[in-house]
Amino acid sequence: SADRQFLSFVGEESFYGYVARHRHEMFRDEDFAFLYCLDNGRTSVPPSLIAMALLLQCYTGVSDQETIDRVKFDLRWKVALGLRLDEEPLVKSTLQLFRNQLIIHQRAKLLFQKAMEYLRRQGFVKKHKIHLALDTTAIFGKGAVQDTFNMLAEGLRQVLLVLARFASQRVEDYASAHDASRYLAPSFKGTWVMDWDNEKERQVVLESLVADCQRVLALASKTLKQYAEESSEAKELLQATDLLGKLLVQDVRRTETGRAEIIDGVAQDRIVSVHDPEMRHGRKSATQRFDGYKASLSVETESQVIADVDVLPANAHDSTNTSALVVESAKNLDATIEGILGDGAYGSVEARLDAQAGQYTVTAPVGQLPQHGRFTKDMFVIDLENETVTCPAGQITSTWYERRTKTKRGTTFRNKSFMFSVAQCGSCPLRSQCLQPDASRRTILVHEHEELLRQAKAFQRTEEYRTLYRQRVRVEHRIARLVKLGIRKARYFGSSKVLFQLATAAAVANLTLFARSLSTPASFVSLLILMSLILVLCVSRMSYRRPVCC
Repeated sequence: SADRQFLSFVGEESFYGYVARHRHEMFRDEDFAFLYCLDNGRTSVPPSLIAMALLLQCYTGVSDQETIDRVKFDLRWKVALGLRLDEEPLVKSTLQLFRNQLIIHQRAKLLFQKAMEYLRRQGFVKKHKIHLALDTTAIFGKGAVQDTFNMLAEGLRQVLLVLARFASQRVEDYASAHDASRYLAPSFKGTWVMDWDNEKERQVVLESLVADCQRVLALASKTLKQYAEESSEAKELLQATDLLGKLLVQDVRRTETGRAEIIDGVAQDRIVSVHDPEMRHGRKSATQRFDGYKASLSVETESQVIADVDVLPANAHDSTNTSALVVESAKNLDATIEGILGDGAYGSVEARLDAQAGQYTVTAPVGQLPQHGRFTKDMFVIDLENETVTCPAGQITSTWYERRTKTKRGTTFRNKSFMFSVAQCGSCPLRSQCLQPDASRRTILVHEHEELLRQAKAFQRTEEYRTLYRQRVRVEHRIARLVKLGIRKARYFGSSKVLFQLATAAAVANLTLFARSLSTPASFVSLLILMSLILVLCVSRMSYRRPVCC
């Protein structure tokens, strides 16, 4: 095979050479036995070979077709996979079927998990006092993001495609018979000759579009009665009609006069793409918006191994899955997690309560109070035991009312809002430094878990916190590596397939990290030897240099 003949030519220190020498330790055919019928059918391509080909595909960032071509013609791939020069073991459909079967069986992270087992056997992962650095990064979705008109039209077209197939007709014939041919055009808006800046003309198109959507939904409802509730046809039709129905509800409403109008603003959990209904609008900052998903990951701070990955909707809070991420990281590392490090998103009260339940610590900044030039909450003395608040001027209040607040993650907290009286604030000499010009009194919101926040702020002022928090940057290094491996843009539709892409990239990132750690000491020693030789030569030349005569 090529790995015996050309390993030194390709380079033992290259990633291809490393894979050639260790591929049998990473994946075994038995690891994928659940995907196959073992007592029937013809002999298949070894699944361990397909798995390794998928890792090389991620490493090089090539398409499925290019992967097959490289398996056939690229000497580096031949060496890595242990193939003969004339061997052609894979076709494109085999690669795609293997990937889809992993996703269907909900094992999208299997390659990553097997790579982690290999790293554990090599002793690359710590076993005690584990700290994880957590963060998220944007993944731009593959689905096209359209405006309301084109998205509703595309949703309607998807229903037409299903109905036409069930009727055993060409979709063009079916659409023509139901006066819906315009919805098969590449662009629905392009079928209208009109001024799209004219509000009246836009309204005519919207009324027609909404009426057609409702008409096709009624037609689908009638067709649905022909199939059993649990049949594949009923499920497929319901999936298409549910999507169109959700698009109508989120984007269009009827006024009291029955007029259709587009809803202003963005609906909560709004679907942004018909082709990938799981995509969402998201933000990494006030100015940076994206459409797609969030890659969520944890990194073991000492070895910098990616301990676990997950995919979140783009509109989800960064800390939504913290508990699950910690549990899975502990399983993948086969170790107990002592603490996590994160940015402000992981320093919320919810995240700290999760940490208490999971028995690990949180090293993350507490949200900063807004600086508006007036006294902040930290300047007031809060006595939790006696339920009083004292202001900087020495005034005390014990009057409060319950104020319930709901977070982005959906948790409701029963906080206390303490109020100073109008009399206390009216004659106060510090009034201008405390109240807004139009306010008559000052209120202070005391969180239901105020003591937990106090402890977090006190820890944040210690040297131990600063030492630990400096290690958080390592998760950003791993994110940079994943971005280089192509995770910034989704290659597939749907969160399950995006998770497969992310997990495969994480496996490659971990394996290349380990491979470099094996070659670094030798390279470093070689460099020291070279520098020593240069130094000896320089000294020798200086020793034999002829002295200058006066």
